[in-house]
Amino acid sequence: MPAGPRGAHSARQPTLTERARRQQLVAVTIDLVAAHGYAACSLQRIADAAGLTKGAVIYHFASKNAVIRAAYDAVIEALTERVGAAVTLAPGPAAAVDAYVGSTIGHMAEHPTHVRVLTEALTPAVDTGVDEDPASPERRQVLADLVAAAVSAGEYRADLDAVTLAVILNGAIDAVVAQTLADPGYDLTAATAAVLDMLHRTTAP
Repeated sequence: MPAGPRGAHSARQPTLTERARRQQLVAVTIDLVAAHGYAACSLQRIADAAGLTKGAVIYHFASKNAVIRAAYDAVIEALTERVGAAVTLAPGPAAAVDAYVGSTIGHMAEHPTHVRVLTEALTPAVDTGVDEDPASPERRQVLADLVAAAVSAGEYRADLDAVTLAVILNGAIDAVVAQTLADPGYDLTAATAAVLDMLHRTTAP
């Protein structure tokens, strides 16, 4: 979780003004990491971009890694809300898997700065204060449960391994989204259609 203000302020709930300031700093950090990378994103640079002093930034976040962690959490929260809403509105189990794939790629297409933040924050060789693993069991289990529900409902073929398909789908999502970093003109709409076509051909009863 994001670090709270230090000292006597850490034991109380932040005020509305403090919450707004933290949100501003997180937004600025997302833009800076996306534009310049983690290595070039210093507390002073964050302060300058926000029009604040470095001390004002440190009041809200004790270190550079604390701000990066807060930015990462904000990106994950936005993605989770988007995907969760899409899955909830899906009319059935198989449609929920489609919604997961489409909304994940769609969210990243609409928020390219978030893609950069995720990539930078999860770079193994750099200590960013984020220790999540993009291949973690928790991540694949969410999608695996959706696949398993589609199998149980008879909408997918009965011999599918839900975990394996979840790993494959998450890998495909990561690959097409990552391609936009190398090629900003890459068509994610067409890529989404291709991933869904692969999914439908693989799962058809």
